[in-house]
Amino acid sequence: MAFHTAPVAPPGTPRTRRTVLKAAGLAALTATAAAVTAAPALAEDARPSEPYDVIVIGAGFAGVTAARAVRAQGLRVLLLEARDRIGGRTWTGTFAGEQVEMGGAWVHPVHPRVWHEIHSRGIPLVADDTPPDRLILPSATTGAYAPYDPATAGTRLGELLTDYFAGSETYFPSPHDPLLRADLLAEPDRLTLRDRLLQLRLSPQDEAWLAGHTATAGGSNTRGAYTALVRQLALSGDLATYNGLNTYRPVTGMTGLLTAMLADQPVTLRLASPVTTVTDTGTHVQVDVRGGRRHTARAVVVAVPANVWHTIAFRPGLPAEFTSASTAGIAVPHAKKIWMKVRGDVGRFLAQGAETGSPLIGVVPHTALADGSRLMIGFSLDPALDPAAVPQVQAALRQFVPQATVEAVRAQDWGNDPYARGGWSFMRPLQLTRQLRTLQQPHGRLVFAGSDIAAGWSGFVEGAIESGAHAARLALETATRTPARRRLLTA
Repeated sequence: MAFHTAPVAPPGTPRTRRTVLKAAGLAALTATAAAVTAAPALAEDARPSEPYDVIVIGAGFAGVTAARAVRAQGLRVLLLEARDRIGGRTWTGTFAGEQVEMGGAWVHPVHPRVWHEIHSRGIPLVADDTPPDRLILPSATTGAYAPYDPATAGTRLGELLTDYFAGSETYFPSPHDPLLRADLLAEPDRLTLRDRLLQLRLSPQDEAWLAGHTATAGGSNTRGAYTALVRQLALSGDLATYNGLNTYRPVTGMTGLLTAMLADQPVTLRLASPVTTVTDTGTHVQVDVRGGRRHTARAVVVAVPANVWHTIAFRPGLPAEFTSASTAGIAVPHAKKIWMKVRGDVGRFLAQGAETGSPLIGVVPHTALADGSRLMIGFSLDPALDPAAVPQVQAALRQFVPQATVEAVRAQDWGNDPYARGGWSFMRPLQLTRQLRTLQQPHGRLVFAGSDIAAGWSGFVEGAIESGAHAARLALETATRTPARRRLLTA
């Protein structure tokens, strides 16, 4: 799930909503939930006898991908999910009579795995590309917000991003293998987003616009790594594609897509099963679930967000890289996604907050409703904002449009979700070069998966699927340990 913004457009690029606010990703960073909360678990008497071959912890896109791939090879699989739904940091629901995504929402043709999952099932796509009538951006002169012409402001923002990325073209010659030239990353991976901003010596107005974008992407400019943003550009191929990543949505919703994927194989699913302890005995793995139930398997895929790893007791303990990544966090903390039913003469504006001082870091238009109101999506990184409190959300929105009235909200506070502890993935300095390789490798009979540690599209559903498939191959090797199986996996 990726939620970062990209209020930019290079010269000549259409100025649409997708070129201004990238609320992905939050890989990443959202049929209704009531209709498709989860594929049904097998009846108790139909469950395979234990031990299982592989247990997968977490039923988001990484976990479902891993469980499905292992089951397709004929192994017995148990999929455990802490919540009462599947989806992880994607979650399709309803609000004001409309289907809404509470987490990750968008896909793009440069995401081949999720694109295949959608098109192989004949699922139609919805394109969110209606251009805004104005951009609302911080003014360095007044310290408040002002409306700007989308074409003019978009062009300038595109120029600023071009300067921001200048010199990084060689960092990722093979973007899906980000450490291929780790030697080139030794110095850049030390930089925060703020470090790179300081190198540019921008005017106050340019600084206000560009710093707002980069802070939104990384959770803050002092937190996020410069290389994390460069990776996204390298994967996109060019700035126009980077700006258009958040365009297409499957009409089934993300939960509907995941439900269809899970239905491909008869995987045993247990919802409302938060894992407390994972014990690797050397010959098998014991997985304890809150309430006292224990499951055993020959291998385990841990497909929960990295920010959650430290809440599970691993015995023996994990390597230092795992502990450090989890306690520092890979996913952006305090991330909130807020659907707002807005009334007033607000039009189709698109807003980006300032680097500091704005409870909402971005607002995008969504749907004009029959009663004359409009659905809009807001994103926040402010720990003090209660996203369910209409007066607070309205006060935050009125920083951009004083005439707006918020009638209702539906929000998801991913930072306070105990099974997410953060929103979209965005690495901190040195997590890429010092930790990623270790995080992607097996640790005893455990394999870790998730968008946070994807080789490619970290922070997007595409990255979760990629990582889940990689973890499935490693788990199969661990669970089988036969030459024939190894030949099958590499065929």
